[in-house]
Amino acid sequence: MHYYSTSNRELKSTLKEAVLRGLAPDRGLYMPSSVPVLDRKTMEGFRNMELPAIAVTLSNALFGSDIPESELTRLTEEAINFDTPLVQVDEGLYALELFHGPTLAFKDVGARFLARLLAYFTRALDEDIHVLVATSGDTGSAVANGFLDVEGIKVHVLYPSGGVTPLQEKQFTTLGSNITALEVNGSFDDCQRLVKECFMDEELGGQMKLTSANSINLARFLPQAFYYFRAWAQLEPGTKAFFSVPSGNYGNMTAGLVAREMGLPVHTFLSVNNLNKVVASYLLTGKYSPRPSIPTIANAMDVGDPSNFDRILDLFDHQHERITRHLHGYSYTDKEIREVIAEVYREKGYLCDPHGATGYRAAQTYRKEHPELTGIFLETAHPAKFIEHVEGVIGTAMELPERLAAFADREKQAVFIQPDYKEFKEYLLNRI
Repeated sequence: MHYYSTSNRELKSTLKEAVLRGLAPDRGLYMPSSVPVLDRKTMEGFRNMELPAIAVTLSNALFGSDIPESELTRLTEEAINFDTPLVQVDEGLYALELFHGPTLAFKDVGARFLARLLAYFTRALDEDIHVLVATSGDTGSAVANGFLDVEGIKVHVLYPSGGVTPLQEKQFTTLGSNITALEVNGSFDDCQRLVKECFMDEELGGQMKLTSANSINLARFLPQAFYYFRAWAQLEPGTKAFFSVPSGNYGNMTAGLVAREMGLPVHTFLSVNNLNKVVASYLLTGKYSPRPSIPTIANAMDVGDPSNFDRILDLFDHQHERITRHLHGYSYTDKEIREVIAEVYREKGYLCDPHGATGYRAAQTYRKEHPELTGIFLETAHPAKFIEHVEGVIGTAMELPERLAAFADREKQAVFIQPDYKEFKEYLLNRI
Protein backbone atom coordinates (compact mmCIF):
# COMPACT_ATOMS: atom_id res chain seq x y z
CA MET A 1 0.00 0.00 0.00
CA HIS A 2 1.08 3.58 -0.58
CA TYR A 3 0.53 6.59 1.64
CA TYR A 4 -0.08 10.07 0.28
CA SER A 5 0.48 13.52 1.75
CA THR A 6 -2.55 15.54 2.83
CA SER A 7 -0.90 18.51 1.10
CA ASN A 8 -0.45 16.68 -2.22
CA ARG A 9 -2.17 13.39 -2.98
CA GLU A 10 0.28 12.75 -5.80
CA LEU A 11 3.17 12.65 -3.33
CA LYS A 12 3.22 9.01 -2.20
CA SER A 13 5.48 6.88 -0.03
CA THR A 14 5.75 3.30 1.19
CA LEU A 15 4.79 2.40 4.75
CA LYS A 16 8.45 2.22 5.75
CA GLU A 17 9.18 5.66 4.29
CA ALA A 18 6.10 7.17 5.92
CA VAL A 19 6.89 5.71 9.35
CA LEU A 20 10.56 6.69 9.25
CA ARG A 21 9.84 10.22 8.02
CA GLY A 22 6.87 10.91 10.27
CA LEU A 23 5.97 14.02 8.29
CA ALA A 24 5.79 14.16 4.48
CA PRO A 25 8.47 16.24 2.70
CA ASP A 26 5.88 18.94 1.88
CA ARG A 27 4.84 19.19 5.57
CA GLY A 28 1.66 17.23 4.90
CA LEU A 29 0.51 14.26 6.99
CA TYR A 30 0.48 10.76 5.58
CA MET A 31 -2.80 8.97 4.88
CA PRO A 32 -3.40 5.49 3.42
CA SER A 33 -4.25 5.53 -0.29
CA SER A 34 -7.04 3.07 0.41
CA VAL A 35 -8.77 1.86 3.56
CA PRO A 36 -9.69 -1.85 3.79
CA VAL A 37 -13.38 -2.54 4.44
CA LEU A 38 -14.10 -5.49 6.73
CA ASP A 39 -16.76 -8.03 5.82
CA ARG A 40 -19.62 -8.78 8.19
CA LYS A 41 -18.28 -12.22 9.15
CA THR A 42 -15.00 -10.73 10.32
CA MET A 43 -16.83 -8.04 12.28
CA GLU A 44 -19.12 -10.54 13.99
CA GLY A 45 -16.09 -12.62 14.92
CA PHE A 46 -14.83 -9.72 17.03
CA ARG A 47 -17.65 -10.37 19.52
CA ASN A 48 -15.74 -13.37 20.83
CA MET A 49 -12.37 -11.59 21.02
CA GLU A 50 -10.60 -9.19 23.36
CA LEU A 51 -8.44 -6.33 22.12
CA PRO A 52 -5.19 -8.28 21.47
CA ALA A 53 -6.86 -10.69 19.02
CA ILE A 54 -8.87 -7.92 17.33
CA ALA A 55 -5.66 -5.91 16.97
CA VAL A 56 -3.94 -8.77 15.11
CA THR A 57 -6.80 -9.02 12.60
CA LEU A 58 -6.93 -5.25 12.04
CA SER A 59 -3.17 -4.73 11.82
CA ASN A 60 -3.01 -7.37 9.11
CA ALA A 61 -5.84 -5.62 7.26
CA LEU A 62 -4.14 -2.23 7.52
CA PHE A 63 -0.46 -3.14 7.15
CA GLY A 64 -0.38 -6.75 5.91
CA SER A 65 0.64 -5.83 2.36
CA ASP A 66 3.88 -4.24 3.65
CA ILE A 67 5.07 -6.63 6.38
CA PRO A 68 5.17 -10.46 6.50
CA GLU A 69 2.18 -11.78 8.44
CA SER A 70 4.28 -13.63 11.00
CA GLU A 71 6.32 -10.51 11.81
CA LEU A 72 3.26 -8.28 11.95
CA THR A 73 1.40 -10.71 14.21
CA ARG A 74 4.40 -10.95 16.53
CA LEU A 75 4.90 -7.22 16.94
CA THR A 76 1.16 -6.60 17.35
CA GLU A 77 0.87 -9.24 20.08
CA GLU A 78 3.89 -7.75 21.86
CA ALA A 79 2.45 -4.24 21.67
CA ILE A 80 -1.22 -4.87 22.44
CA ASN A 81 -1.15 -7.21 25.44
CA PHE A 82 -3.99 -5.64 27.46
CA ASP A 83 -7.72 -5.10 27.02
CA THR A 84 -9.97 -2.01 26.79
CA PRO A 85 -13.18 -2.94 28.63
CA LEU A 86 -16.54 -1.24 28.26
CA VAL A 87 -18.07 -0.26 31.62
CA GLN A 88 -21.68 0.85 32.05
CA VAL A 89 -21.88 4.15 33.94
CA ASP A 90 -25.49 5.19 33.33
CA GLU A 91 -28.49 4.00 31.38
CA GLY A 92 -27.38 3.88 27.76
CA LEU A 93 -23.96 5.36 28.59
CA TYR A 94 -20.70 3.42 28.73
CA ALA A 95 -17.09 4.29 29.46
CA LEU A 96 -14.51 2.75 27.15
CA GLU A 97 -11.61 2.36 29.59
CA LEU A 98 -8.41 2.93 27.67
CA PHE A 99 -6.10 3.04 30.70
CA HIS A 100 -5.25 -0.62 31.23
CA GLY A 101 -1.90 -0.49 29.44
CA PRO A 102 1.54 -0.05 31.04
CA THR A 103 1.35 3.75 31.49
CA LEU A 104 -2.41 3.85 32.19
CA ALA A 105 -3.37 5.94 29.15
CA PHE A 106 -4.92 5.33 25.73
CA LYS A 107 -1.70 6.30 24.03
CA ASP A 108 -0.13 3.00 25.08
CA VAL A 109 -1.89 1.38 22.11
CA GLY A 110 -0.40 3.56 19.38
CA ALA A 111 2.94 4.22 21.06
CA ARG A 112 3.74 0.57 21.73
CA PHE A 113 2.72 -0.43 18.21
CA LEU A 114 4.82 2.32 16.65
CA ALA A 115 7.85 1.42 18.80
CA ARG A 116 7.83 -2.16 17.57
CA LEU A 117 7.09 -1.26 13.97
CA LEU A 118 9.92 1.26 13.99
CA ALA A 119 12.28 -1.31 15.51
CA TYR A 120 11.33 -3.70 12.70
CA PHE A 121 12.04 -1.13 9.99
CA THR A 122 15.33 0.07 11.51
CA ARG A 123 16.97 -3.17 12.57
CA ALA A 124 19.24 -3.15 9.51
CA LEU A 125 20.35 0.48 9.93
CA ASP A 126 23.94 1.18 10.95
CA GLU A 127 23.13 4.43 12.77
CA ASP A 128 20.79 5.58 15.52
CA ILE A 129 17.36 6.92 14.69
CA HIS A 130 16.16 9.84 16.79
CA VAL A 131 12.48 9.88 17.76
CA LEU A 132 11.02 13.30 18.52
CA VAL A 133 7.79 13.61 20.48
CA ALA A 134 5.91 16.61 21.85
CA THR A 135 3.63 15.89 24.79
CA SER A 136 1.04 17.62 26.90
CA GLY A 137 1.04 14.67 29.30
CA ASP A 138 0.28 11.06 28.41
CA THR A 139 1.98 10.87 25.01
CA GLY A 140 5.37 11.38 26.63
CA SER A 141 4.99 8.56 29.12
CA ALA A 142 3.48 6.14 26.59
CA VAL A 143 6.17 6.79 23.98
CA ALA A 144 9.05 6.82 26.48
CA ASN A 145 8.00 3.54 28.07
CA GLY A 146 7.18 1.99 24.70
CA PHE A 147 10.65 2.76 23.33
CA LEU A 148 12.63 2.24 26.54
CA ASP A 149 15.85 0.27 25.90
CA VAL A 150 15.01 -0.33 22.22
CA GLU A 151 18.40 -0.73 20.58
CA GLY A 152 19.36 1.86 17.97
CA ILE A 153 16.60 4.32 18.91
CA LYS A 154 17.00 7.50 20.97
CA VAL A 155 13.87 9.30 22.17
CA HIS A 156 13.60 13.03 22.88
CA VAL A 157 10.42 14.06 24.73
CA LEU A 158 9.51 17.77 24.65
CA TYR A 159 6.97 18.95 27.20
CA PRO A 160 5.71 22.34 28.42
CA SER A 161 7.17 23.38 31.76
CA GLY A 162 4.37 23.29 34.32
CA GLY A 163 1.97 21.96 31.70
CA VAL A 164 1.79 18.31 32.79
CA THR A 165 0.84 16.77 36.12
CA PRO A 166 3.67 15.74 38.49
CA LEU A 167 2.96 12.04 38.01
CA GLN A 168 2.83 12.35 34.24
CA GLU A 169 6.16 14.18 34.36
CA LYS A 170 7.76 11.47 36.49
CA GLN A 171 6.70 8.79 34.01
CA PHE A 172 9.01 10.10 31.29
CA THR A 173 11.66 12.17 33.11
CA THR A 174 12.94 9.38 35.35
CA LEU A 175 13.69 6.60 32.87
CA GLY A 176 17.19 7.45 31.64
CA SER A 177 18.69 4.93 29.20
CA ASN A 178 17.74 6.01 25.65
CA ILE A 179 15.07 8.48 26.83
CA THR A 180 15.79 12.21 27.29
CA ALA A 181 13.17 14.69 28.51
CA LEU A 182 13.30 18.33 27.43
CA GLU A 183 11.36 20.77 29.59
CA VAL A 184 10.34 23.62 27.29
CA ASN A 185 9.70 27.08 28.69
CA GLY A 186 6.50 27.44 26.70
CA SER A 187 3.27 25.70 25.65
CA PHE A 188 2.52 22.37 24.00
CA ASP A 189 2.09 24.26 20.73
CA ASP A 190 5.70 25.46 21.10
CA CYS A 191 6.84 21.87 21.63
CA GLN A 192 4.92 20.68 18.58
CA ARG A 193 6.30 23.54 16.48
CA LEU A 194 9.90 22.65 17.40
CA VAL A 195 9.33 19.05 16.36
CA LYS A 196 7.76 20.01 13.03
CA GLU A 197 10.56 22.48 12.23
CA CYS A 198 13.10 19.69 12.58
CA PHE A 199 11.49 17.73 9.77
CA MET A 200 11.63 20.75 7.49
CA ASP A 201 15.33 21.34 8.18
CA GLU A 202 17.24 19.69 5.33
CA GLU A 203 20.59 20.37 6.98
CA LEU A 204 19.53 18.57 10.16
CA GLY A 205 17.93 15.75 8.21
CA GLY A 206 21.18 15.24 6.33
CA GLN A 207 23.11 14.71 9.55
CA MET A 208 20.79 12.49 11.58
CA LYS A 209 17.83 10.17 11.02
CA LEU A 210 14.68 11.68 12.52
CA THR A 211 11.12 10.50 12.96
CA SER A 212 8.15 11.46 15.11
CA ALA A 213 6.20 9.46 17.67
CA ASN A 214 3.39 11.99 17.89
CA SER A 215 0.10 11.17 16.24
CA ILE A 216 1.40 12.99 13.16
CA ASN A 217 3.08 9.60 12.54
CA LEU A 218 0.48 7.41 10.86
CA ALA A 219 1.70 4.31 12.73
CA ARG A 220 0.84 6.07 16.00
CA PHE A 221 -2.74 7.06 15.19
CA LEU A 222 -3.97 4.21 12.94
CA PRO A 223 -3.68 1.48 15.63
CA GLN A 224 -6.03 3.53 17.79
CA ALA A 225 -8.80 2.31 15.47
CA PHE A 226 -8.41 -1.09 17.16
CA TYR A 227 -10.26 -0.19 20.34
CA TYR A 228 -13.22 1.37 18.56
CA PHE A 229 -13.95 -2.08 17.13
CA ARG A 230 -13.39 -3.63 20.56
CA ALA A 231 -15.96 -1.24 22.04
CA TRP A 232 -18.56 -2.10 19.39
CA ALA A 233 -17.93 -5.83 19.91
CA GLN A 234 -18.90 -5.53 23.60
CA LEU A 235 -22.34 -4.09 22.85
CA GLU A 236 -25.46 -6.17 22.36
CA PRO A 237 -25.99 -7.01 18.67
CA GLY A 238 -28.15 -4.42 16.95
CA THR A 239 -27.22 -1.59 19.33
CA LYS A 240 -26.97 1.79 17.61
CA ALA A 241 -24.08 3.67 19.18
CA PHE A 242 -22.17 6.93 19.02
CA PHE A 243 -18.73 7.79 20.36
CA SER A 244 -17.88 10.81 22.51
CA VAL A 245 -14.19 11.60 22.05
CA PRO A 246 -12.24 14.02 24.28
CA SER A 247 -9.96 15.66 21.73
CA GLY A 248 -6.67 17.54 21.76
CA ASN A 249 -4.45 16.84 18.76
CA TYR A 250 -7.27 14.81 17.14
CA GLY A 251 -5.38 11.58 16.52
CA ASN A 252 -8.00 9.67 18.52
CA MET A 253 -10.86 11.16 16.55
CA THR A 254 -9.14 10.53 13.22
CA ALA A 255 -8.62 6.89 14.19
CA GLY A 256 -12.34 6.59 14.94
CA LEU A 257 -13.22 8.06 11.57
CA VAL A 258 -10.86 5.60 9.85
CA ALA A 259 -12.56 2.78 11.79
CA ARG A 260 -15.85 4.04 10.36
CA GLU A 261 -14.35 3.89 6.86
CA MET A 262 -13.36 0.28 7.58
CA GLY A 263 -16.97 -0.61 8.28
CA LEU A 264 -17.46 0.18 11.98
CA PRO A 265 -21.21 0.69 12.56
CA VAL A 266 -21.32 4.06 14.31
CA HIS A 267 -24.10 6.63 14.28
CA THR A 268 -21.93 9.71 14.86
CA PHE A 269 -18.96 11.14 16.76
CA LEU A 270 -18.95 13.87 19.41
CA SER A 271 -15.88 16.09 19.18
CA VAL A 272 -15.28 17.26 22.75
CA ASN A 273 -12.95 20.10 23.74
CA ASN A 274 -12.01 21.96 26.90
CA LEU A 275 -11.41 25.72 26.69
CA ASN A 276 -9.20 25.03 23.67
CA LYS A 277 -12.22 24.86 21.38
CA VAL A 278 -10.73 25.57 17.98
CA VAL A 279 -12.51 22.61 16.37
CA ALA A 280 -15.77 23.16 18.25
CA SER A 281 -15.78 26.71 16.85
CA TYR A 282 -15.02 25.43 13.35
CA LEU A 283 -17.94 23.00 13.49
CA LEU A 284 -20.24 25.91 14.37
CA THR A 285 -18.89 28.52 11.96
CA GLY A 286 -16.95 26.75 9.21
CA LYS A 287 -13.91 28.91 10.01
CA TYR A 288 -10.76 27.28 11.35
CA SER A 289 -8.79 29.74 13.47
CA PRO A 290 -5.81 28.31 15.42
CA ARG A 291 -4.93 30.21 18.56
CA PRO A 292 -2.50 29.91 21.49
CA SER A 293 -3.44 27.05 23.80
CA ILE A 294 -4.91 27.68 27.25
CA PRO A 295 -3.79 25.57 30.25
CA THR A 296 -6.61 23.52 31.81
CA ILE A 297 -7.03 20.58 34.17
CA ALA A 298 -7.66 18.37 31.10
CA ASN A 299 -4.12 19.03 29.89
CA ALA A 300 -3.94 16.45 27.08
CA MET A 301 -6.55 18.56 25.30
CA ASP A 302 -4.60 21.82 25.65
CA VAL A 303 -3.90 22.19 21.93
CA GLY A 304 -4.54 25.39 19.99
CA ASP A 305 -3.63 24.08 16.53
CA PRO A 306 -4.40 20.34 16.35
CA SER A 307 -2.22 18.63 13.74
CA ASN A 308 -4.57 15.79 12.88
CA PHE A 309 -7.40 18.11 11.92
CA ASP A 310 -5.71 18.21 8.52
CA ARG A 311 -6.42 14.50 8.23
CA ILE A 312 -10.08 15.05 9.08
CA LEU A 313 -10.34 17.78 6.45
CA ASP A 314 -8.73 15.39 3.97
CA LEU A 315 -11.15 12.55 4.80
CA PHE A 316 -14.11 14.81 4.01
CA ASP A 317 -12.54 16.70 1.09
CA HIS A 318 -12.45 19.93 3.11
CA GLN A 319 -16.27 20.16 3.01
CA HIS A 320 -17.65 21.66 6.21
CA GLU A 321 -21.14 20.35 5.50
CA ARG A 322 -19.88 16.76 5.23
CA ILE A 323 -17.77 17.05 8.38
CA THR A 324 -20.68 18.36 10.47
CA ARG A 325 -22.80 15.39 9.41
CA HIS A 326 -20.43 13.14 11.33
CA LEU A 327 -18.94 15.39 14.04
CA HIS A 328 -20.82 17.40 16.67
CA GLY A 329 -18.82 19.85 18.77
CA TYR A 330 -18.91 20.43 22.53
CA SER A 331 -16.61 22.29 24.92
CA TYR A 332 -16.36 22.66 28.70
CA THR A 333 -14.65 24.89 31.24
CA ASP A 334 -12.56 23.64 34.16
CA LYS A 335 -15.46 24.47 36.49
CA GLU A 336 -17.82 22.33 34.42
CA ILE A 337 -15.30 19.49 34.29
CA ARG A 338 -14.96 19.48 38.08
CA GLU A 339 -18.73 19.46 38.44
CA VAL A 340 -19.03 16.42 36.18
CA ILE A 341 -16.33 14.47 38.05
CA ALA A 342 -18.10 15.15 41.36
CA GLU A 343 -21.58 14.38 39.99
CA VAL A 344 -20.68 11.08 38.31
CA TYR A 345 -18.70 9.91 41.35
CA ARG A 346 -21.48 10.87 43.78
CA GLU A 347 -24.46 9.63 41.76
CA LYS A 348 -23.04 6.77 39.69
CA GLY A 349 -20.08 5.58 41.76
CA TYR A 350 -17.76 5.97 38.78
CA LEU A 351 -14.62 8.12 38.84
CA CYS A 352 -13.80 9.97 35.60
CA ASP A 353 -10.51 11.59 34.80
CA PRO A 354 -10.83 15.23 33.62
CA HIS A 355 -10.78 14.21 29.94
CA GLY A 356 -13.31 11.42 30.33
CA ALA A 357 -15.55 13.82 32.25
CA THR A 358 -15.90 16.03 29.18
CA GLY A 359 -16.74 12.96 27.11
CA TYR A 360 -19.37 11.86 29.62
CA ARG A 361 -21.11 15.23 29.71
CA ALA A 362 -21.23 15.53 25.93
CA ALA A 363 -22.56 11.96 25.60
CA GLN A 364 -25.19 12.60 28.27
CA THR A 365 -26.30 15.79 26.53
CA TYR A 366 -26.48 14.20 23.09
CA ARG A 367 -28.35 11.15 24.35
CA LYS A 368 -31.09 13.31 25.89
CA GLU A 369 -31.85 14.42 22.33
CA HIS A 370 -31.41 10.88 20.94
CA PRO A 371 -32.60 8.43 23.63
CA GLU A 372 -32.73 5.56 21.15
CA LEU A 373 -28.93 5.62 20.87
CA THR A 374 -26.25 4.21 23.15
CA GLY A 375 -23.33 6.49 24.02
CA ILE A 376 -19.71 5.42 24.49
CA PHE A 377 -17.36 8.00 25.95
CA LEU A 378 -13.60 7.49 25.91
CA GLU A 379 -12.02 7.38 29.36
CA THR A 380 -8.54 8.17 28.12
CA ALA A 381 -6.38 7.95 31.27
CA HIS A 382 -6.54 6.63 34.81
CA PRO A 383 -7.94 9.34 37.13
CA ALA A 384 -5.01 8.84 39.53
CA LYS A 385 -2.74 10.51 36.96
CA PHE A 386 -4.62 13.71 37.86
CA ILE A 387 -4.74 13.05 41.59
CA GLU A 388 -4.15 16.69 42.59
CA HIS A 389 -7.30 17.72 40.69
CA VAL A 390 -9.51 14.70 41.32
CA GLU A 391 -8.97 14.31 45.08
CA GLY A 392 -10.01 17.90 45.70
CA VAL A 393 -13.21 17.35 43.75
CA ILE A 394 -14.37 14.07 45.31
CA GLY A 395 -13.20 14.98 48.83
CA THR A 396 -11.45 11.70 49.51
CA ALA A 397 -7.94 10.32 49.16
CA MET A 398 -7.09 8.13 46.17
CA GLU A 399 -4.82 5.13 46.27
CA LEU A 400 -2.21 5.22 43.54
CA PRO A 401 -2.09 2.19 41.24
CA GLU A 402 1.15 0.27 41.68
CA ARG A 403 2.41 1.24 38.21
CA LEU A 404 2.06 4.94 39.09
CA ALA A 405 3.32 4.68 42.65
CA ALA A 406 6.55 3.15 41.31
CA PHE A 407 7.41 6.51 39.69
CA ALA A 408 6.46 8.80 42.57
CA ASP A 409 9.80 8.71 44.42
CA ARG A 410 12.09 8.68 41.41
CA GLU A 411 14.29 11.66 40.64
CA LYS A 412 13.33 13.86 37.70
CA GLN A 413 16.00 14.39 35.03
CA ALA A 414 15.23 16.92 32.31
CA VAL A 415 17.04 19.37 30.03
CA PHE A 416 15.51 22.85 30.30
CA ILE A 417 15.32 24.76 27.01
CA GLN A 418 13.66 27.86 25.62
CA PRO A 419 11.10 27.46 22.80
CA ASP A 420 13.81 28.44 20.34
CA TYR A 421 14.52 26.26 17.31
CA LYS A 422 18.22 27.13 17.11
CA GLU A 423 18.72 26.01 20.71
CA PHE A 424 16.81 22.78 20.11
CA LYS A 425 18.74 22.06 16.91
CA GLU A 426 22.06 22.59 18.68
CA TYR A 427 20.94 20.17 21.40
CA LEU A 428 20.12 17.50 18.78
CA LEU A 429 23.35 17.94 16.82
CA ASN A 430 25.30 17.45 20.05
CA ARG A 431 23.58 14.04 20.45
CA ILE A 432 24.89 12.56 17.18
